[in-house]
Amino acid sequence: MMEGSEAAAQLRQEGNQLFQAGHYVEALASYSRALELCAGAPEHAVLHRNRAACHLKLEDYDKAEADASKAIEADGYDVKALFRRSQALQKLGRLDQAVYDLRRCVSLEPKNKTFQEELHSLASSMQEKMKLMSCTDSKVEQMFQILLDPKETDTDKKQKAAQNLIVLAREEAGAEKIFQNDGLPLLLRLLDAGREDTTLAALRTLVGLCSGHRSRTVAILAELGALRISAMLGMEHEQVSLAACNLLQVMFDALKEGLQRDFRGKEEALVLDPSKELKLLIGHLLEMLTKDGVSAHGRDNTLNLLIKVVPRKSLRESNNSLTLWVIDQGLKKILEVGGTVCEVPSRLPGMENSRMSAAVLLNKLYGDLKCDAERENFHRLCEDYVRSWFEGHGLAGKLRAIQTVSCLLQGPSDAGNRVLELDGIMESVLALCASVREVDQLVAVEALIHAADKAKRASFITANGVTLLKNIYKCSERDSIRIRALVGLCKLGSAGGTDFSMKQFAEGSTLKLAKQCRKWLCNDAIDAGTRRWAVEGLAYLTFDADVKEELVEDKTAVQAMFQLAKWEERSVLFAVASTLVNCTNSYDHKEPDPQMVELAKYAKQHIPEQHPKDEPSYVRRRVQKLLAAGLVSALTCMVKSENPALTSSCRELISRVFLAVVEKAEDRGSVVAQGGGKALIPLSLEGTEVGQTKAAQALAKITITSNPEMAFPGERIYEVVRPLVSLLQLHRMGLENFEGLMALTNLAGISERLRQKILKEKALPMIEGYMYEEHELIRLAATECMCNMAMSKEVQELFLAEGSDRLKLLVLYSGEDDEKLRRAASGTLAMLTSLLPPVCRKITQVTVHWLEILQALLLSPSLELQHRGAVIVLNMMMAERDLAAQLMESETLEILSVLAKEEAEKARVAQAAKECLVQAVAYGLIKPNVAGE
Repeated sequence: MMEGSEAAAQLRQEGNQLFQAGHYVEALASYSRALELCAGAPEHAVLHRNRAACHLKLEDYDKAEADASKAIEADGYDVKALFRRSQALQKLGRLDQAVYDLRRCVSLEPKNKTFQEELHSLASSMQEKMKLMSCTDSKVEQMFQILLDPKETDTDKKQKAAQNLIVLAREEAGAEKIFQNDGLPLLLRLLDAGREDTTLAALRTLVGLCSGHRSRTVAILAELGALRISAMLGMEHEQVSLAACNLLQVMFDALKEGLQRDFRGKEEALVLDPSKELKLLIGHLLEMLTKDGVSAHGRDNTLNLLIKVVPRKSLRESNNSLTLWVIDQGLKKILEVGGTVCEVPSRLPGMENSRMSAAVLLNKLYGDLKCDAERENFHRLCEDYVRSWFEGHGLAGKLRAIQTVSCLLQGPSDAGNRVLELDGIMESVLALCASVREVDQLVAVEALIHAADKAKRASFITANGVTLLKNIYKCSERDSIRIRALVGLCKLGSAGGTDFSMKQFAEGSTLKLAKQCRKWLCNDAIDAGTRRWAVEGLAYLTFDADVKEELVEDKTAVQAMFQLAKWEERSVLFAVASTLVNCTNSYDHKEPDPQMVELAKYAKQHIPEQHPKDEPSYVRRRVQKLLAAGLVSALTCMVKSENPALTSSCRELISRVFLAVVEKAEDRGSVVAQGGGKALIPLSLEGTEVGQTKAAQALAKITITSNPEMAFPGERIYEVVRPLVSLLQLHRMGLENFEGLMALTNLAGISERLRQKILKEKALPMIEGYMYEEHELIRLAATECMCNMAMSKEVQELFLAEGSDRLKLLVLYSGEDDEKLRRAASGTLAMLTSLLPPVCRKITQVTVHWLEILQALLLSPSLELQHRGAVIVLNMMMAERDLAAQLMESETLEILSVLAKEEAEKARVAQAAKECLVQAVAYGLIKPNVAGE
């Protein structure tokens, strides 16, 4: 028993030391182990009290309150435990209980000023809260009275009441107050009123009540009913549908959070398994897709919701059960929307957006599958669905089947290729292209376009489809058919990509096709849905540099394309982005290895050739033309789109264009002025890895040459840090590492809050790592970044850590040949020696060459290096007499004596040198000269 008690006492002592050093997690572990070993109640009380202190520091207030309570149970007069429990209760919002504990503290120690001041402060806070709560109660009641009063005719008054209710619900305290004061029945009465204004007010208030709160969400869902919310989503009134969509979105977010983390505390205990509620909601959404009476925008909102909430946000998450459930329960419904032929009367009213959204959703679901068995099941369901329509339903069934194939080719193309191979599908497509009915031709030509770049079918279509498409283009009297046939020809004509030597058509044919596309694009008499096909054509034709040159010269066509990008029909986004990537040459292209080229020539293999007009000077001129036509404004509008057409691959294309646009420093100011900097932040945080990297690199370029506080005003500047830190990862290219470091250097020099943000993103180890980089520019950028980061106390102390080479590296870099590197390293040393005197002693211990390096700085022809060297020497002399003696016994005394007599242009150096000599005199190491100097 004695051994256990002694071990417990030792662990408690260790815990105390760790707590004093600020290592709260380790201290907590020591106290917990001690609790297991000791048997006496008094020791238990002390250890629980100490654990409560650790929990307070770690901001785990529930556990702090629990441990303090256990200490108080053992000793009701434990004033420290009472005080700690009151602190925890305050943080938990239980102010009345906190006051009670504090009063007991004051009664036990009436003269303790800390207890008295805390009690006074808490009492004042409680009075304010009570006043606010009573005021809020009356306000909430008043708002509902105004909104529910049928006799109230003042529209402005009602709008103001609705807005106040919505704003109040956005704050947690206000949301809880509404919920606790019978707000839910009153909100249901607002919905029952059947007026659009009250319905909107109720839905938007419910959004606030559900945001981030699972138990309230489940309660509201149970009371309101998933069926009723879904019905409002499908309403004709667009604002009501959107408000219901937003409510469902926050409900999904609140419920899905429960699947991703452990449940703690009372709030989480109310919703132990949210998957039931999730499947209930998703089931209703799937029913909405094919339900009679659902509005077109209601169906679009439903698809958008499914895209956002069903697939995993990250493939690192292991659970894709929702995706599998949706495929089993609703894949046929999604395919039904994707296969709808808009030109044929249908019970499903829809727009082009619905088909595009269905394709995006199918692609997301397919991409969320984890194994071949899951993918094979997806393929089988798609094939069965297409075959069921293709066989036994006549011409109408064949049209629906072919339209479904088109949808799959635009979404999960692997699945599209599989169904394209089914017997009779491709033959029917070619046959229907020659039909006299417009709808047949529309469906067939679109399918031909989407199938044209699929590897297995490309040669078949080139052989059989070109003549057919040419005939349709020449003979059809319908613009909608002709423009689609034109796009098919454009796609087939661009099969060689950027390879100048791989022309599919005769010389000049692509230019003629492009001219016709531009003509269609600029024709305002044609509806936007048809004109967007002209951009599709240009997206393929602009692989040809001659086409690029002509397009950027046609400012009217370029601006018409930008106008379409801002249009409500967002299925054009990818085509516009692809065209811009081609025009700015921002696709990836590697220079071929000269040796491999020679081998290819020898083997008589094809060698890709670059078009002469894709040289950098041509690309630069094209970028300037696009900027003048309003490129940045168009890109920022595209990024703001909430449409499913803004896919990850589309985001990547936009990021590529942005990076090309900010390549030249002189263009960056105008890009920022037009909102480009703001648009790049979401691009750098979401999308493909390549797209995020391109956007982050564009942000870095802007941050390097612009004033970051003006380029990213307010809180936005802190959002830039994470993308920039991502550029430091080892798998990034050297240029990306370099530009990331340069940009972070600028940010680190602005404020301590920004430096803390950089530290929080765990950038410091990466910055340190690049200080050892072989490439001199990256090594320099890392050292300059560290110089600015060292303004943080937290970073400064790292240079005193035992077993670290940080300080040694700085000292050695101060003696390198590279003047810029010496400047950065010596600047950091000057700052560290000034702020942390122990660094001065450590400099003499890290390398035997320290004195030689300092003397070289003092003798440098660079005035800046001389001054930094003089400052370091002065700091060392001020720190310790022994260090000053070492310096004065060397040639440093002679060098300082010379520098002290320098002329006016070296006044700063001379002043520092004089101060060194004055300090040496004060130590009695040297004597003043005859003049007393």
